[in-house]
Amino acid sequence: MNDVWFSEPVVIDLKPNGRRKVSSCFEAMECLDQRWPGQARDGAWRSASRVCRDALDGLRSPVEARKTLRKAAKVAGLLA
Repeated sequence: MNDVWFSEPVVIDLKPNGRRKVSSCFEAMECLDQRWPGQARDGAWRSASRVCRDALDGLRSPVEARKTLRKAAKVAGLLA
């Protein structure tokens, strides 16, 4: 599976660990699975996880993946 890169990184503020630039679907999946706060794992988080995984499998575009990741971060109050 090849990584899928975003045209521009999404900056997420993962308190208390600080800000993180997410530049690809693989990085997004790692962030969503391992670093995302438990209380923020809602519908937007599930959607971002699904769309990023689909982008890695070639079923969705990196534009869609980035957009859903940004939305999940915004809904969770993590968008820097």
